[in-house]
Amino acid sequence: MKNQLKILMILTSSATMGETNKSTGLWFEELATPYYAFLDAGASVTLASIEGGPAPIDPRSVKAGGENEASVDRFLVDETASKALNETLPVCAIDISEYDAVFLPGGHGTMWDLPESAELAVLLRKAWADGKVIAAVCHGPAGLVNVKDENGVPLVSGRRVTCFSDSEERAAGLDEAVPFPLETRLRELGGRYESIADFQPFAIADGRLITGQNPASSALTAKLMLEALNGGEVL
Repeated sequence: MKNQLKILMILTSSATMGETNKSTGLWFEELATPYYAFLDAGASVTLASIEGGPAPIDPRSVKAGGENEASVDRFLVDETASKALNETLPVCAIDISEYDAVFLPGGHGTMWDLPESAELAVLLRKAWADGKVIAAVCHGPAGLVNVKDENGVPLVSGRRVTCFSDSEERAAGLDEAVPFPLETRLRELGGRYESIADFQPFAIADGRLITGQNPASSALTAKLMLEALNGGEVL
């Protein structure tokens, strides 16, 4: 890389599923795997969240050390990464002009606060208008549902996209818990939705918009993002 890439990762601040006491948050592997893919490629990474401060981790996504995905175990013993996760910047304090790309990890928490954040919608609209790469994985595309392009059209309209499928939501037993079915919403917004078999790795790059289907797709989503940033086709 001629110049160090600067990547912004925006996380959920929702620790519960709406008004219930059911715990949720960020799916740890969807943060950790892209985080290290970016760092190991020589990029700098900044962690932000909707509200700032400690970002909640879905307790279902982390086990004792040695029992997680390699990236999660690496994150758990990484003091710099852990500090960043506990001191995320609030979206409202971000100057998107300082970054080359934005990545939205998933976790069910995203379904509540990402679509409701006007600050996030404004930030992503500006990022898109400024020619930056935007990527999201699993439930991360919930952050795209209220984003419009420079013509005032939903960002996903007419573009190939994926996300945690309605079928996967039913398989997870949370189709009645989420505020809306994400696949259905992307389709309603005009997104050209695609997916493969439940819980298999799948990601799509449609120019500067990159989306991944599920937790198994985080590495592939990060790979496509780096390719877009390093001379791949960026429209």
